[in-house]
Amino acid sequence: MSYTKEDILRIAEEENVRFIRLQFTDLLGAIKNVEIPVSQLGKALDNKMMFDGSSIEGYVRIEESDMYLYPDLDTWVIFPWVTDIRVARLICDVYMPDGTPFAGDPRGILKRNLKEAEAMGFTEMMVGPEPEFFLFRTDANGNPTEELNDQGGYFDLAPTDLGENCRRDIVITLEEMGFEIEASHHEVAPGQHEIDFKYANALQAADQIQTFKLVVRTIARQHGLHATFMPKPLFGMNGSGMHCHQSLFRGGTNAFYDESDDIGLSEIARHYMAGILKHARSMAAVTNPTVNSYKRLVPGYEAPVYVAWSASNRSPMVRIPASRGLSTRIELRNPDPTANPYLALAVMLRAGLDGIDRQLNLPKPIDRNIYIMTEDERIDEGIPSLPGDLKEALHELLRDDIMITALGEHATAHFYELKEIEWDMYRTQVHQWERDQYMTLY
Repeated sequence: MSYTKEDILRIAEEENVRFIRLQFTDLLGAIKNVEIPVSQLGKALDNKMMFDGSSIEGYVRIEESDMYLYPDLDTWVIFPWVTDIRVARLICDVYMPDGTPFAGDPRGILKRNLKEAEAMGFTEMMVGPEPEFFLFRTDANGNPTEELNDQGGYFDLAPTDLGENCRRDIVITLEEMGFEIEASHHEVAPGQHEIDFKYANALQAADQIQTFKLVVRTIARQHGLHATFMPKPLFGMNGSGMHCHQSLFRGGTNAFYDESDDIGLSEIARHYMAGILKHARSMAAVTNPTVNSYKRLVPGYEAPVYVAWSASNRSPMVRIPASRGLSTRIELRNPDPTANPYLALAVMLRAGLDGIDRQLNLPKPIDRNIYIMTEDERIDEGIPSLPGDLKEALHELLRDDIMITALGEHATAHFYELKEIEWDMYRTQVHQWERDQYMTLY
């Protein structure tokens, strides 16, 4: 919905809202907020709410810490699960004291790239995300255990799917917050779930992903469960992805559709896809940003490992769903839900725009099962692999000027620094597998 300042002040009074969370996102994708009493709502709506940016991951140094939150009025929503004291939410952009957008604000980074697309004639990037998650039981203290809440499989239902009631309550809550839910179901692995919501423009989709994560975790906790978007929480089982369906529009026309093409794809769609494939390895640090992300990106668990595309085959990284007309789109299958959605959509868009701008040629589709091809066969077909770990992905990111431009130098430098620290902590840790493998052998 579209709101004015007066609408929000009126609704807050009518609904007896007592507190407002001014929400924003740090560079790693974590949701942050400054909570204010309703008496300060007018000040916040006038963009006068200041906060300390030096305490936020990837933001600024302590000597330049003053920053301002500019609420996006259209993101106003009252949390339906808080009934005793009414609490509302506004998602904010981050600005500097001089009134300029902060270069390290992930939401601002996506908006900047969307303006680049608009300058090229594309009025909207439409995105349909599919974030998956696991539900684990909690202990008596509310801490997550490694015990799954069910042993269900793909599309199973109660009594096998014991997460059904929790998932249903998540759907109800999301609908009360304005989501249009298309489907919900048990995923392949025990304890794994997916809830699909309707596509939206890229900025709204990124906002929805963040809201979705908050709702899933909140409602799961009410059911005595812990929801995690960790890509690979369990060895030997499928991991959680966040497939991203995407297309570009010019006004009300889908620029990806061409009814005269043999598979219904326009030249713009082909160039866009060529750009995605060209920059896939350097995008991976953003679309798959954790050490654990690369435990999911291995053969044998339906996660894409190879940089290729197909109109039907699900083993390549990019697939073309069957729908045509306004629904013509590509599906990028390697991202996972630990990705900062604003940054992930920004690099996807910029990669695609680079393909369009340079009219990159799309490689031929790979309609065979890539997982059973030999390495020599993949080399002959010109099929590269995604990075094998976070370190390799970070190296690829710094080699790609287009990706650095998409993120901006500030965000690239801080993101790289934070992820280097993460990699070093992982690299120097001694894991249980090593003790099991080597303690008695040597």
